[in-house]
Amino acid sequence: MRIVGGRLRGLKLAEVGAGDPAAHLRPTTDRVREAVFNLLLNSHGFPIEGARVLDLFAGTGALGLEALSRGAGRVAFVDEGAAARALLRANVEKARAMGVTDIWRRDATNLGPNRGAGYDLVFLDPPYGQRLGEAALASALAGGWLAPEAMVVWEEDTAPLPPLELTPIDQRRYGDTLVTLLRAGSEAGA
Repeated sequence: MRIVGGRLRGLKLAEVGAGDPAAHLRPTTDRVREAVFNLLLNSHGFPIEGARVLDLFAGTGALGLEALSRGAGRVAFVDEGAAARALLRANVEKARAMGVTDIWRRDATNLGPNRGAGYDLVFLDPPYGQRLGEAALASALAGGWLAPEAMVVWEEDTAPLPPLELTPIDQRRYGDTLVTLLRAGSEAGA
């Protein structure tokens, strides 16, 4: 697994390995990450440069680190699993990104109130088939974690059930992964 674009392109990330099956780590493949960023940048003109990024169910952190490589200003990683946080720390160190990242041990489905500015780009890659994405997104909305015109990139194996506050703007299948883009705010339907 490597960073596929931007200033960190080619950086090899820490491998998940066999590990503990209970950790539920399923990293987004290089191919899917590249497709996601092509959708964001080329199909929807979403500005990554300077964006505040929230990576929920972060796992290895590959999505957030990819955004950082492409110019994101700050990335917050959320995962409650010990194995995931160890991989996150290793990958953040490899990327030399300690000053522009946060790693939080937190349940993504119960975020609580956000004490800072909202996030422009939210990655949501929950364990498949458990409807945890719906709960996490509801928690993020209730806690004020999304900026007014935030973009949400949601990975699941089946079509998610997005909240009414967000407008679906694109959906693509890559093998077993279904990527859904959602937009908050007044320009969601544009």
